[in-house]
Amino acid sequence: MKAIVYPAIINSSIIAPASKSSMQRGCAAALLKKGKSNIYNFGKSNDDKAALSIIESFGAIVKNHADYLSIHSNGISSFSNKINCGESGLSIRMFTPIAALSHNEIEINGSGSLTTRPMDFFDEVLPQLGVNIKSNFGKLPLLVKGPLVPINIIVDGSLSSQFLTGLLMAYAAADAKSVTIHVTNLKSKPYIDLTLDVMRSFGLKIPANDNYEKFSFTKESHQAPTTKINYTVEGDWSGAAFLLVAGAIAGKIEVKGLQLNSSQADKAILNAIKDCGAKIVCRENEISVEKNTLTAFQFDATECPDLFPPLVALAAFCKGTTVIKGVSRLTHKESNRGETLKQEFAKLGVSILLEGDFMHVVGIEEAKSCSVSSHHDHRIAMACAVAALRANDKIEIENAEAINKSYPDFFNDLRNLNNNVFY
Repeated sequence: MKAIVYPAIINSSIIAPASKSSMQRGCAAALLKKGKSNIYNFGKSNDDKAALSIIESFGAIVKNHADYLSIHSNGISSFSNKINCGESGLSIRMFTPIAALSHNEIEINGSGSLTTRPMDFFDEVLPQLGVNIKSNFGKLPLLVKGPLVPINIIVDGSLSSQFLTGLLMAYAAADAKSVTIHVTNLKSKPYIDLTLDVMRSFGLKIPANDNYEKFSFTKESHQAPTTKINYTVEGDWSGAAFLLVAGAIAGKIEVKGLQLNSSQADKAILNAIKDCGAKIVCRENEISVEKNTLTAFQFDATECPDLFPPLVALAAFCKGTTVIKGVSRLTHKESNRGETLKQEFAKLGVSILLEGDFMHVVGIEEAKSCSVSSHHDHRIAMACAVAALRANDKIEIENAEAINKSYPDFFNDLRNLNNNVFY
């Protein structure tokens, strides 16, 4: 699919999309929480659909109602010996330890860029927990056979917090007692806060968190009685970041449906928008951002690497050179995001220098009309579309359907801000 976006001055109000980080964790928790769970404000992205398909493969019954999903679960069962995670990095990393709770051998696969991402973590960790695992030289497909037995263990958290998310949920479901997961060099700590928040909402067993270095399950770890759960998926700060940046560089926007007390790491976009000089007003359930004189800023995205694309779209129109830290977190995304951003924004006339763990973005007045590629990366497609609002003419975005991974309504929402969007 090709999308064409023309420059525009925006002035509009919009509702944030549902958070796939919250939605996918909610699906996993609903599977592990035996009984009935209702999920409101549910997401409809490809990653969300993958998570729902996975829990159905494990025997959960999912019904779509007008404004919520109902999920009936008896826990992990042998309904299917295969699960497919699509292109969802969170699903593969979260559901693999959960699949390892089963006595049966389960094949775990995915598609697209997910098939090239390293899964050595599981080869190293799961055998320590009594799980038989086979992989394709550290990549998909995986074959796992449990049951997983919680023990004291040390894991490396430097690649992604999503591996730890899966272990925490699996330990809780296995009724872990008097065991500790020791974690070294954990990245993206806010996502672990989100995981623990979701587990708490579903009444799963919660470990004690000792400075993100030790997660200890005790006999007294909290676990609520089995009751019907009503869970509301948060608004998505990751998707909303692109909308907020659009307001900062191209007019004014009000984004509703975001929680200011959210555990989502990408809430940090507010700091960058403030630091560059845009006008911003935060109210309960509504964030207003308005264009102003924008200047270069410094930002550490190590804990929130998904913010790199909207940060680049923002920095592209800030006077001076913006410095963003955390480039090392970008290699194993849907694309090699550091290189992809450098390549595609160069077509727009934006110079990006990658130097070790730092990205330097030189601001411009307006982007050049051109054709860019998403590289099948949803966040690259959205970043280029937002930057197009400040171009001297239309920007064509190839493979724009990549947005379906996380924010399928993105171009519809952008059209509501700017009528000159075609796809």
